Amino acid sequence: MGTENEPTDSPVDWVAKHVKAYLESSGATGQRYSGKDALLITTRGRRSGLLRRTALFYGKDGERYVVVASNGGKPTHPAWYLNLLADPRVQVQDGAETFAASARPASVEERPRLWAMMAAIFPSYESFRKKTSREIPVVVIERI
Repeated sequence: MGTENEPTDSPVDWVAKHVKAYLESSGATGQRYSGKDALLITTRGRRSGLLRRTALFYGKDGERYVVVASNGGKPTHPAWYLNLLADPRVQVQDGAETFAASARPASVEERPRLWAMMAAIFPSYESFRKKTSREIPVVVIERI
């Protein structure tokens, strides 16, 4: 279990295994997952105040990272997304590099282009979109 300064990894078994392999290898294992780029993002729990870490596929928009809060098309947003809405300060690990960043939902203007970019990277996002009535958030992450 995490503490105020030590993250708790995703409770989803396969994600937790992915995170563990990523961390143990400094990103050598896990930075590419199923042929796609993956990063680790750590948010602060909006209720607990504890650090929470998960792995996500990402795309790049210039220097910015882009991720999708799909939650597999479930009717609710993933916890990591709700956490960053409460506190946009996050930590990102991309391969061996770890850095502080700020995360926010894509603006109405940038969302269509970024959604198309991410759906091209991971086409399952389109099927997830069809499974839910919620708008699946696209998140922009920028280094601090």
